[in-house]
Amino acid sequence: MTLMNTELDDETALGRAHQPRGLAALLVVGGLIGLIASFVLTLDKLELLRNPDYVPACDLGSIVSCSNVMKSSQSEIFGFMNPLLGLVGFTIVITLGVVLFARVDLPEWIWAGMQIGTIAGLVMIHWLAFESLYRIGALCPYCMVAWSVTLPIFFYVTLRNLRAWIPGSPLTGFLRDWHALILTLWFLAFAAAIFFRFYA
Repeated sequence: MTLMNTELDDETALGRAHQPRGLAALLVVGGLIGLIASFVLTLDKLELLRNPDYVPACDLGSIVSCSNVMKSSQSEIFGFMNPLLGLVGFTIVITLGVVLFARVDLPEWIWAGMQIGTIAGLVMIHWLAFESLYRIGALCPYCMVAWSVTLPIFFYVTLRNLRAWIPGSPLTGFLRDWHALILTLWFLAFAAAIFFRFYA
């Protein structure tokens, strides 16, 4: 019993105090990549609103076409351009990553808020991916960049929270042990969906 309690305490400590530098790096680097993609999309969207004939640099054909995506109703699901959500969300992610690098022990309510935010982001990118594939019929490279960093940010924030909140659960152990495989399969599922929709 003492050994089990020690293991649980160690697992909880990994989740709560002194967050791993790897998670901090992921939040900073992933957040920065997502922020840049969101910024470029915002500029292109504004230019497209000013000039309907504007052709973004990421328009590479009928399938890979930012303009087709940006002209769709799905690009403004809350009444304003979607990249603005990325500008705000990824800025928060970067900020938390920098704070973690400083070895600040964040309160759990911040991690709970981060969990809610990453879940919302995850739901949104899957919905947008489905709409891009099966409704709009075009892909936006910068959007896909934002999707690709959202997945690992969600996954590792979730894993951190599970290790802090329910350290001894089978789910926590499973995600911890198989995190690389799970993420790889997740990305492959996206790639397969794109392949079978446009190229098969």
